[in-house]
Amino acid sequence: MKAMQLYQSPEGVSLHLGRVAEPTPGKAEVLIQVHAAGVTPTELDWYPTTHSKAGAKRENAIPGHEFSGTIVAFGEDVTSFTLGQSVYGMNDWFAEGATAEFCLTIPTSIAPKPATLTHAEAATIPIGALTAWQGLFDHAKLQPKQRVLIHGGAGAVGIFAVQLAHNHGAYVIATASTPTLDLVKQLGADEVIDYKTSRFQDLVHEIDVVFDTVGGETRDLSWPILKPEGRMITIAADAETSTDPRAKESFFIVEPSQTQLIEIAKLLDAGSLKTFVSAAVPLDDAAAAYAKTISQKLGYGKVVITLAD
Repeated sequence: MKAMQLYQSPEGVSLHLGRVAEPTPGKAEVLIQVHAAGVTPTELDWYPTTHSKAGAKRENAIPGHEFSGTIVAFGEDVTSFTLGQSVYGMNDWFAEGATAEFCLTIPTSIAPKPATLTHAEAATIPIGALTAWQGLFDHAKLQPKQRVLIHGGAGAVGIFAVQLAHNHGAYVIATASTPTLDLVKQLGADEVIDYKTSRFQDLVHEIDVVFDTVGGETRDLSWPILKPEGRMITIAADAETSTDPRAKESFFIVEPSQTQLIEIAKLLDAGSLKTFVSAAVPLDDAAAAYAKTISQKLGYGKVVITLAD
Protein backbone atom coordinates (compact mmCIF):
# COMPACT_ATOMS: atom_id res chain seq x y z
CA MET A 1 0.00 0.00 0.00
CA LYS A 2 1.01 3.63 -0.41
CA ALA A 3 1.96 5.45 2.78
CA MET A 4 3.48 8.77 3.76
CA GLN A 5 6.40 8.03 6.08
CA LEU A 6 8.53 10.10 8.40
CA TYR A 7 12.29 9.96 7.90
CA GLN A 8 14.81 11.30 10.41
CA SER A 9 18.29 12.56 9.61
CA PRO A 10 20.86 14.86 11.21
CA GLU A 11 19.26 17.68 9.21
CA GLY A 12 15.83 17.03 10.70
CA VAL A 13 12.65 15.20 9.76
CA SER A 14 11.13 14.85 6.31
CA LEU A 15 8.15 13.10 4.75
CA HIS A 16 8.33 10.78 1.77
CA LEU A 17 5.72 8.77 -0.09
CA GLY A 18 6.56 5.07 -0.25
CA ARG A 19 5.11 1.59 -0.37
CA VAL A 20 4.77 -0.67 2.67
CA ALA A 21 3.02 -3.95 3.36
CA GLU A 22 -0.69 -3.70 4.08
CA PRO A 23 -1.15 -4.41 7.81
CA THR A 24 -3.04 -7.46 9.05
CA PRO A 25 -5.32 -7.04 12.07
CA GLY A 26 -4.61 -9.02 15.21
CA LYS A 27 -7.32 -10.66 17.31
CA ALA A 28 -8.45 -7.37 18.87
CA GLU A 29 -7.61 -4.99 16.01
CA VAL A 30 -9.55 -3.34 13.20
CA LEU A 31 -8.24 -2.62 9.70
CA ILE A 32 -9.47 0.65 8.22
CA GLN A 33 -9.42 1.69 4.58
CA VAL A 34 -8.55 5.33 5.10
CA HIS A 35 -10.67 7.88 3.27
CA ALA A 36 -9.18 10.94 4.96
CA ALA A 37 -6.60 11.77 7.64
CA GLY A 38 -6.16 15.00 9.56
CA VAL A 39 -2.88 16.92 9.47
CA THR A 40 -1.34 17.77 12.86
CA PRO A 41 2.10 19.13 11.92
CA THR A 42 3.43 19.34 15.47
CA GLU A 43 3.28 15.56 15.83
CA LEU A 44 6.24 15.20 13.49
CA ASP A 45 8.49 16.28 16.36
CA TRP A 46 6.78 14.36 19.15
CA TYR A 47 8.57 11.46 20.82
CA PRO A 48 5.60 9.03 20.56
CA THR A 49 5.41 9.50 16.78
CA THR A 50 8.78 7.83 16.29
CA HIS A 51 9.09 5.57 19.36
CA SER A 52 7.28 2.70 21.01
CA LYS A 53 5.98 2.91 24.57
CA ALA A 54 8.94 0.74 25.57
CA GLY A 55 11.31 3.35 24.13
CA ALA A 56 12.37 1.56 20.96
CA LYS A 57 12.74 3.77 17.91
CA ARG A 58 10.25 3.16 15.08
CA GLU A 59 11.85 3.81 11.72
CA ASN A 60 9.81 5.32 8.88
CA ALA A 61 6.81 5.99 11.10
CA ILE A 62 3.46 6.90 9.55
CA PRO A 63 1.97 10.14 10.96
CA GLY A 64 -1.63 11.35 10.93
CA HIS A 65 -3.34 10.04 14.06
CA GLU A 66 -6.92 11.11 13.30
CA PHE A 67 -8.85 9.60 10.43
CA SER A 68 -12.13 8.61 8.85
CA GLY A 69 -12.67 5.52 6.76
CA THR A 70 -14.31 2.15 6.24
CA ILE A 71 -13.78 -1.10 8.13
CA VAL A 72 -12.42 -3.78 5.78
CA ALA A 73 -11.28 -6.44 8.28
CA PHE A 74 -11.04 -7.15 11.99
CA GLY A 75 -9.83 -9.79 14.40
CA GLU A 76 -11.92 -12.54 15.97
CA ASP A 77 -12.29 -10.69 19.29
CA VAL A 78 -13.91 -7.63 17.69
CA THR A 79 -17.69 -7.83 18.02
CA SER A 80 -18.91 -4.22 18.12
CA PHE A 81 -18.35 -3.26 14.47
CA THR A 82 -19.28 -4.62 11.04
CA LEU A 83 -17.47 -4.89 7.71
CA GLY A 84 -18.09 -1.88 5.51
CA GLN A 85 -19.04 0.35 8.42
CA SER A 86 -17.90 3.97 8.22
CA VAL A 87 -16.00 5.07 11.32
CA TYR A 88 -13.83 7.91 12.53
CA GLY A 89 -11.27 7.93 15.28
CA MET A 90 -7.93 8.72 16.81
CA ASN A 91 -5.05 6.29 17.24
CA ASP A 92 -2.85 6.29 20.32
CA TRP A 93 0.17 8.55 19.78
CA PHE A 94 2.54 5.57 20.01
CA ALA A 95 0.67 3.71 17.24
CA GLU A 96 1.13 4.14 13.51
CA GLY A 97 -0.93 6.89 11.93
CA ALA A 98 -3.29 7.06 8.99
CA THR A 99 -1.54 8.88 6.13
CA ALA A 100 -1.70 5.58 4.27
CA GLU A 101 -4.22 3.61 2.27
CA PHE A 102 -4.93 1.40 5.30
CA CYS A 103 -4.33 1.69 9.03
CA LEU A 104 -4.75 -0.51 12.08
CA THR A 105 -6.67 0.64 15.11
CA ILE A 106 -8.52 -0.80 18.11
CA PRO A 107 -12.27 -0.67 18.81
CA THR A 108 -12.00 1.75 21.74
CA SER A 109 -10.29 4.33 19.51
CA ILE A 110 -13.07 4.55 16.90
CA ALA A 111 -16.79 5.25 16.68
CA PRO A 112 -19.40 5.36 13.91
CA LYS A 113 -18.73 8.32 11.62
CA PRO A 114 -21.19 11.21 12.01
CA ALA A 115 -23.84 10.48 9.40
CA THR A 116 -24.14 14.07 8.20
CA LEU A 117 -20.43 14.55 7.53
CA THR A 118 -18.15 13.56 4.68
CA HIS A 119 -15.04 11.54 5.46
CA ALA A 120 -12.91 14.65 4.92
CA GLU A 121 -14.98 16.60 7.44
CA ALA A 122 -14.98 13.74 9.94
CA ALA A 123 -11.18 13.48 9.79
CA THR A 124 -10.86 17.05 11.11
CA ILE A 125 -12.61 16.22 14.36
CA PRO A 126 -11.12 13.56 16.66
CA ILE A 127 -7.97 15.22 18.01
CA GLY A 128 -9.38 18.74 18.29
CA ALA A 129 -12.79 17.80 19.67
CA LEU A 130 -11.47 15.16 22.08
CA THR A 131 -8.84 17.60 23.37
CA ALA A 132 -11.51 20.24 23.96
CA TRP A 133 -13.89 17.75 25.59
CA GLN A 134 -11.29 16.22 27.90
CA GLY A 135 -9.83 19.60 28.82
CA LEU A 136 -13.13 21.25 29.66
CA PHE A 137 -14.99 18.38 31.27
CA ASP A 138 -12.50 15.76 32.48
CA HIS A 139 -9.72 18.07 33.68
CA ALA A 140 -11.30 21.48 34.36
CA LYS A 141 -14.70 20.10 35.44
CA LEU A 142 -16.42 23.05 33.77
CA GLN A 143 -19.91 23.77 35.09
CA PRO A 144 -22.81 25.70 33.53
CA LYS A 145 -22.69 29.48 34.13
CA GLN A 146 -18.98 29.42 34.94
CA ARG A 147 -16.71 31.89 33.15
CA VAL A 148 -14.19 30.24 30.84
CA LEU A 149 -11.41 31.98 28.92
CA ILE A 150 -10.22 30.08 25.84
CA HIS A 151 -6.92 31.20 24.35
CA GLY A 152 -6.76 30.50 20.61
CA GLY A 153 -10.50 30.38 20.01
CA ALA A 154 -10.12 29.88 16.24
CA GLY A 155 -7.46 27.17 16.48
CA ALA A 156 -7.87 23.46 15.83
CA VAL A 157 -8.79 22.88 19.48
CA GLY A 158 -10.23 26.29 20.29
CA ILE A 159 -12.98 26.03 17.67
CA PHE A 160 -14.37 22.98 19.46
CA ALA A 161 -13.71 24.32 22.97
CA VAL A 162 -15.76 27.46 22.28
CA GLN A 163 -18.70 25.43 20.96
CA LEU A 164 -18.63 22.78 23.68
CA ALA A 165 -18.36 25.34 26.47
CA HIS A 166 -21.21 27.37 24.97
CA ASN A 167 -23.40 24.28 24.57
CA HIS A 168 -22.65 23.42 28.21
CA GLY A 169 -24.06 26.75 29.37
CA ALA A 170 -20.80 28.44 30.34
CA TYR A 171 -20.02 32.13 29.77
CA VAL A 172 -17.38 31.94 27.04
CA ILE A 173 -14.60 34.48 26.48
CA ALA A 174 -12.11 33.73 23.71
CA THR A 175 -9.00 35.31 22.26
CA ALA A 176 -8.50 35.38 18.51
CA SER A 177 -7.13 37.63 15.76
CA THR A 178 -9.03 40.08 13.56
CA PRO A 179 -9.81 37.73 10.62
CA THR A 180 -11.51 35.18 12.89
CA LEU A 181 -13.27 37.37 15.49
CA ASP A 182 -16.67 37.07 13.81
CA LEU A 183 -16.30 33.31 13.37
CA VAL A 184 -15.52 32.75 17.05
CA LYS A 185 -18.49 34.91 18.01
CA GLN A 186 -20.76 32.90 15.72
CA LEU A 187 -19.54 29.67 17.30
CA GLY A 188 -20.85 30.81 20.67
CA ALA A 189 -18.33 33.06 22.38
CA ASP A 190 -20.00 35.73 24.52
CA GLU A 191 -16.92 37.93 24.29
CA VAL A 192 -14.05 37.83 21.79
CA ILE A 193 -10.77 39.66 22.41
CA ASP A 194 -8.37 40.54 19.62
CA TYR A 195 -5.08 39.49 21.16
CA LYS A 196 -3.11 41.56 18.66
CA THR A 197 -4.70 44.86 19.64
CA SER A 198 -5.83 44.31 23.25
CA ARG A 199 -4.40 42.99 26.50
CA PHE A 200 -6.79 40.30 27.70
CA GLN A 201 -5.46 40.61 31.25
CA ASP A 202 -6.80 44.17 31.39
CA LEU A 203 -10.24 43.19 30.15
CA VAL A 204 -11.24 40.02 31.98
CA HIS A 205 -11.21 38.90 35.59
CA GLU A 206 -12.83 36.41 37.95
CA ILE A 207 -12.33 33.50 35.55
CA ASP A 208 -13.30 29.99 36.64
CA VAL A 209 -11.41 28.13 33.90
CA VAL A 210 -8.62 29.13 31.53
CA PHE A 211 -8.14 26.78 28.57
CA ASP A 212 -4.69 27.62 27.22
CA THR A 213 -3.68 26.42 23.76
CA VAL A 214 -0.91 29.00 23.34
CA GLY A 215 1.49 28.71 26.30
CA GLY A 216 4.40 30.93 27.26
CA GLU A 217 3.60 34.50 28.26
CA THR A 218 -0.09 34.04 27.47
CA ARG A 219 -0.36 31.34 30.12
CA ASP A 220 1.78 33.26 32.60
CA LEU A 221 -0.44 36.34 32.30
CA SER A 222 -3.55 34.22 32.83
CA TRP A 223 -2.83 33.07 36.37
CA PRO A 224 -3.76 36.39 38.05
CA ILE A 225 -7.18 36.57 36.37
CA LEU A 226 -8.30 33.22 37.78
CA LYS A 227 -10.58 33.09 40.79
CA PRO A 228 -8.86 31.72 43.92
CA GLU A 229 -10.40 28.32 43.20
CA GLY A 230 -10.10 28.72 39.41
CA ARG A 231 -8.49 26.09 37.21
CA MET A 232 -5.93 26.36 34.43
CA ILE A 233 -5.62 23.68 31.76
CA THR A 234 -3.07 23.78 28.98
CA ILE A 235 -2.03 21.74 25.96
CA ALA A 236 0.98 23.95 25.18
CA ALA A 237 4.05 21.71 25.07
CA ASP A 238 6.26 24.15 26.97
CA ALA A 239 4.22 23.48 30.12
CA GLU A 240 5.53 19.91 30.24
CA THR A 241 9.09 21.13 30.79
CA SER A 242 8.25 24.33 32.67
CA THR A 243 9.96 25.13 35.97
CA ASP A 244 6.60 26.39 37.22
CA PRO A 245 4.90 23.45 38.98
CA ARG A 246 1.50 24.99 38.29
CA ALA A 247 2.12 24.79 34.55
CA LYS A 248 3.19 21.16 34.75
CA GLU A 249 0.15 20.28 36.82
CA SER A 250 -2.20 21.97 34.34
CA PHE A 251 -0.78 20.18 31.28
CA PHE A 252 -2.53 17.20 29.68
CA ILE A 253 -2.33 15.14 26.50
CA VAL A 254 -5.46 14.00 24.72
CA GLU A 255 -6.29 10.29 24.65
CA PRO A 256 -8.54 8.26 22.34
CA SER A 257 -12.08 7.72 23.64
CA GLN A 258 -14.85 5.86 21.86
CA THR A 259 -17.44 7.03 24.39
CA GLN A 260 -16.61 10.68 23.82
CA LEU A 261 -16.45 10.27 20.03
CA ILE A 262 -19.98 8.88 20.12
CA GLU A 263 -21.23 11.90 22.08
CA ILE A 264 -19.36 14.28 19.78
CA ALA A 265 -20.93 12.61 16.73
CA LYS A 266 -24.39 13.18 18.22
CA LEU A 267 -23.67 16.90 18.55
CA LEU A 268 -22.35 17.09 15.00
CA ASP A 269 -25.36 15.30 13.53
CA ALA A 270 -27.70 17.53 15.55
CA GLY A 271 -26.01 20.64 14.17
CA SER A 272 -24.81 21.70 17.63
CA LEU A 273 -21.15 21.35 16.69
CA LYS A 274 -19.44 22.48 13.50
CA THR A 275 -16.11 21.68 11.90
CA PHE A 276 -14.16 23.24 9.06
CA VAL A 277 -11.87 21.88 6.34
CA SER A 278 -9.32 24.51 5.32
CA ALA A 279 -7.88 22.36 2.52
CA ALA A 280 -8.10 18.79 1.22
CA VAL A 281 -5.09 17.36 -0.61
CA PRO A 282 -4.37 13.88 -2.03
CA LEU A 283 -1.95 11.48 -0.36
CA ASP A 284 0.65 12.08 -3.07
CA ASP A 285 0.86 15.71 -1.92
CA ALA A 286 0.83 15.02 1.82
CA ALA A 287 4.42 16.11 2.38
CA ALA A 288 3.70 19.48 0.80
CA ALA A 289 0.51 19.79 2.86
CA TYR A 290 2.42 19.28 6.11
CA ALA A 291 5.06 21.78 5.03
CA LYS A 292 2.43 24.36 4.07
CA THR A 293 0.57 23.92 7.35
CA ILE A 294 3.78 24.41 9.30
CA SER A 295 4.99 27.45 7.38
CA GLN A 296 1.75 29.34 6.77
CA LYS A 297 -1.26 30.53 8.67
CA LEU A 298 -4.18 29.01 6.80
CA GLY A 299 -6.96 30.79 8.69
CA TYR A 300 -9.29 28.44 10.52
CA GLY A 301 -10.09 24.80 9.95
CA LYS A 302 -7.83 21.82 9.39
CA VAL A 303 -5.95 20.45 6.41
CA VAL A 304 -6.88 16.86 5.55
CA ILE A 305 -5.22 14.21 3.39
CA THR A 306 -7.75 12.48 1.15
CA LEU A 307 -7.42 8.92 -0.13
CA ALA A 308 -10.37 6.68 -1.08
CA ASP A 309 -13.62 8.27 -2.28
